[in-house]
Amino acid sequence: MPNAEKVAAVADIAEKFSQASAALITEYRGLTVKQVTDLRRTLGNEASYAIVKNTLTKRAAQDAGVGLDESLLVGPTAIAFVTGDPVVAAKGLRDFARANPLLVIKGGVLDGKTLSAAEVARIADLESREVMLARLAGAMQALPSRAAALFQAPLSQMARLAKALEEKQAAGAPGAATADQPDPETPAEPAE
Repeated sequence: MPNAEKVAAVADIAEKFSQASAALITEYRGLTVKQVTDLRRTLGNEASYAIVKNTLTKRAAQDAGVGLDESLLVGPTAIAFVTGDPVVAAKGLRDFARANPLLVIKGGVLDGKTLSAAEVARIADLESREVMLARLAGAMQALPSRAAALFQAPLSQMARLAKALEEKQAAGAPGAATADQPDPETPAEPAE
């Protein structure tokens, strides 16, 4: 019969799984308490890093309806529960693992799909949500200005052409008669 502590721990982990957009599973064997604390700071406010017991995590994942590959829950396990942008958390874990090779990223879960360690690495290589939104906004802002320039180009070309024709006509025939003025060399017709 399970004791109250274990039931509470399973409920807590299940709640974290339910609230998280992603859960990134790591092995922390060999890391010091200071290194784990530094890792928690690295992940920021949008992710919590919890050291968990494997059997309790299996039950919690079942309770939360998360399909978790049980092979990820072997050895000392810690999970980064991500409530914000999964890319930022994956980058934080990857960068920390590069500086501290004892941290091993085993895989994770993103939107109910199990991820391998390689897939977590690919997510870490993506641009963050803010950068992607900024690029999208820049591209969307550039489209109307490009369209306006394209639409104005024929009008400005037509205006330049008309001005050039006007200047050519004015410069080409300085003494030319216009339709309103009679030519001085042509004799005027006698009036009847």
